[in-house]
Amino acid sequence: MRELATDVLVVGGGLGGVAAALAALRLGRRVVLTEGTDWLGGQLTSQAVPPDEHAWIESTGCTASYRRLRENIRAYYRRNYPLLPRSRADERLDPGMGVVSHLCHEPRVALAAIEEMLASHRAGRKLEVLLRHRPLEAESDGDLVRAVILLDERDDERTIVRAPYILDATELGELLPMAGVEHVIGAESHYQTGEPHAIEGAPDPLDQQAVSWCFAVDYLPEEDNTIEEPEGYRFWRSYRPDSWPGAQLGWEDVDPVTLRTRTRAIFDGPTDRERADDLWHFRRIFYRKHYQDGLYPSDVSLVNWPQIDYRLGPLVGVPEEEMRTNLRAARQLSLSFLYWMQTEAPRLDGGQGYPGLRLREDVVGTGDGLARHPYVRESRRIETEFTVLEQHVGVEARGDQEGAEPFHDSVGVGCYRIDLHPSAAARGYVDIASWPFQIPLGALIPKRVQNLLPACKNLGVTHVTNGCYRLHPVEWNVGEASGALAAYCLWTRQTPRGVYETPEHLRAFQRLLMDTLGFELEWPESIRVTEARI
Repeated sequence: MRELATDVLVVGGGLGGVAAALAALRLGRRVVLTEGTDWLGGQLTSQAVPPDEHAWIESTGCTASYRRLRENIRAYYRRNYPLLPRSRADERLDPGMGVVSHLCHEPRVALAAIEEMLASHRAGRKLEVLLRHRPLEAESDGDLVRAVILLDERDDERTIVRAPYILDATELGELLPMAGVEHVIGAESHYQTGEPHAIEGAPDPLDQQAVSWCFAVDYLPEEDNTIEEPEGYRFWRSYRPDSWPGAQLGWEDVDPVTLRTRTRAIFDGPTDRERADDLWHFRRIFYRKHYQDGLYPSDVSLVNWPQIDYRLGPLVGVPEEEMRTNLRAARQLSLSFLYWMQTEAPRLDGGQGYPGLRLREDVVGTGDGLARHPYVRESRRIETEFTVLEQHVGVEARGDQEGAEPFHDSVGVGCYRIDLHPSAAARGYVDIASWPFQIPLGALIPKRVQNLLPACKNLGVTHVTNGCYRLHPVEWNVGEASGALAAYCLWTRQTPRGVYETPEHLRAFQRLLMDTLGFELEWPESIRVTEARI
């Protein structure tokens, strides 16, 4: 078994993991960063989901390094793509002109931008990246986690990495049970949290948000790109979920805010329109009108639509074989939806099917055209010194109080509606207004374990507040704050709990975040009392 030692071990190379590594590196620490797939970037790359962001992201509401990531993505297009002069000159270039975000783009470009941010640290051997490595077990000694054993899936070799600080940035919070860290799975009950939108009765560990296996498509109307009928198609063709207006493979879905039935086809008019209220434009990641006419035959859209939300079973809290069964079924659902669109979908012109839809395997970098990893909305959550409740951030739950609860121990900010997708427990959408919020340090401090920190969606939130703390810029901020906290603790010989409980250290750490790393710890007053717009 190979052995490595480092200052900070970050297990999981998604957005939070990358941000955690960058923070620790910038503060002078050596880092080992591991990732189960062969792409860093998580939601943004291997899961192929362009960023879900708040309305003010261009000017405020994120860390300096997250803004640099966004700038790097735009710069990549300007350097490498034959953009029209007006597009190249646009300071807020949106490569995909998608509706969901101010910056929709191809996952490979995000991967290149991330690799660029890490390059100088890898050159100096301060950073070692272990791709295709997944955690097998953790070695603990009382309240300390000493090491993690990883499996290299390319050759089945094992590596043990020892570090004084270990960060869990895995998509499902995989280190938590391995290290015996107290954590929560699924939905808490109203009795436990008092949250208006928590479930009634007993807590339900299996009430976890649907996962989605995303894929990218373009559209060549003169071609027939129909795939073979997927093996699960007959099942999914007739499946009718609870809290759903009809068959899952259909244009009818549920508006998550009003809970009313709505019908949206792929195309609402020509495919080259800048904006439209249809599915094609929602997560479009490549806009051909940024280029000379005829250079590219089609836009490219990323399918992360309600029809591919897999809700027949969760990934956490079930036996491994059941988890694998659910993953296989999620893949079949996505392929079945593509096949239905190609062969049976009612068209706005009265026809049936869009056989010109073509899987873009090259965009997601796989052989079958599905993303490298499913889009995971919810993971295990650490039991922490402080837990963010709906009463802290939800507009309805706050009553007459304007703005979210102010946190004196803020280590960042975020903003998004409380957006819960349908769950494996047959719960429908929960999509409710929230205020722009802060990220409290107390939600990063485990109740018992001293040196393992959350670095993605596994911080101290509930099933409900996960709905607004799970998005791209917030995950990045959480990871960056944890990476900085580990570095600060190594420098001062304090523990994370000591920083949290000692006013002098808390203030010093917050100054470090703001002055050295460019964090924002509070919202401008004009935005703080404005409801999240997305």
